[in-house]
Amino acid sequence: MAIPRSPDSGAGIVLGTPGRPWYRGRVISEHPLVVQKFGGSSVADPDRVRAVADHIVRTRRAGHDVVVVVSAMGKTTDELLRLAHDVSHRPSERELDMLLTAGERISIALLCMAIIDLGQPAVSFTGSQAGIVTDTAHGRAKILEVRADRLRDALAAGNVAVVAGFQGVSTTFDITTLGRGGSDTTAVALAAALGAQACEIYTDVAGVYSADPRIVPEARRLGRLSYEEMLEMAASGGRVLALRSVEFARNHTVPVHVRSSFTWEPGTWVQEEDPSMEQAIISGVTHDTSEAKVTIEQVPDRPGIAATMFRALAEAEVNVDMIVQNVSTADHTDISFTVPKEDLARTLEVMDKVVAEVEATGLRHDPDVGRVSLVGAGMKTHPGVAATMFETLAEEGINIEMISTSSIRISCVVPAGDVERAVRALHRTFGLDEG
Repeated sequence: MAIPRSPDSGAGIVLGTPGRPWYRGRVISEHPLVVQKFGGSSVADPDRVRAVADHIVRTRRAGHDVVVVVSAMGKTTDELLRLAHDVSHRPSERELDMLLTAGERISIALLCMAIIDLGQPAVSFTGSQAGIVTDTAHGRAKILEVRADRLRDALAAGNVAVVAGFQGVSTTFDITTLGRGGSDTTAVALAAALGAQACEIYTDVAGVYSADPRIVPEARRLGRLSYEEMLEMAASGGRVLALRSVEFARNHTVPVHVRSSFTWEPGTWVQEEDPSMEQAIISGVTHDTSEAKVTIEQVPDRPGIAATMFRALAEAEVNVDMIVQNVSTADHTDISFTVPKEDLARTLEVMDKVVAEVEATGLRHDPDVGRVSLVGAGMKTHPGVAATMFETLAEEGINIEMISTSSIRISCVVPAGDVERAVRALHRTFGLDEG
């Protein structure tokens, strides 16, 4: 198994509390360490669990220490959520976390049994036993610290350490869950804390593609992406890796390898950008139809109005994405922004009050929108990407409602019904169909 070394590949870190410096300690082991994460589809049934166990044992016998992070089997988490809502109109967040973490505990125990049957010692750990300390936000907790001594002891004794993903223990000793993509975040955080050579994320796809293969059959698997490109893809609709896991990887230079647990073939490496290599102008086209557009009409154009609006949303824990303010006319302007559809009802409730407070004239919303984005490190040095994107959408008769950019991304909000056509057209225009 060819696993590139990161700079400091022998160093481990302990995640500090907010405002406290992160510090490094030396990890002593005669074997290089790899962290492997397996999603729910990878361990969906007994046959899949045994296949994963076989791969883990092969990795161990090839000379690597192995820490494994596992999600709940198949649709277990969805079934537990449904059960919770069957017995309660509004389940307690604390008790919901206690319930949902049961799915991963089932997975780690079964996987350890399968590994042991193959002759390799293994021991399972819940998130709290593995030393994953979080804040107190149930359902969306953030990792504050990793106290990985028990994992180091298990590895030193020759075990494979199997850790429940998606969970930890709060500073007030309650069980917490990390939210969407939490197992990815667990895996990368453990790789950082233990000084792993790499973190392998196994899923049901063979890597990161230039577009969603379900929409663009010609989409190509990308062999390598920089952290920045992967961050932009994850933030703009690419669902292969969770955004927080990529942030962890970038901050601690953990190489991430996205692979299929069904074919075991090499996938996509996410690493530091290599300045010696010429970057593709565009690496991929992403899309997202999970957001809604909200517009506040005729907002008085004076200092402090925008601050009032978005502070109210922040206090309601609504994440705002794209924001566009029109040119002021007659001392008034329209302000549009996007929010997750799941937060739309809460957003409208908050904005109804704000509209009256700031003396705006109205509030509109549109849930039938989608975002299409181009991502590529090469666009930093190639002018004309935005013009070509806009021309392509115009030729397809697709209206652009909002635009936002970064140094390596251009995003457009378009009608939801036009998203797939936009993705296919852009993929073709920028030559991503070509091998």
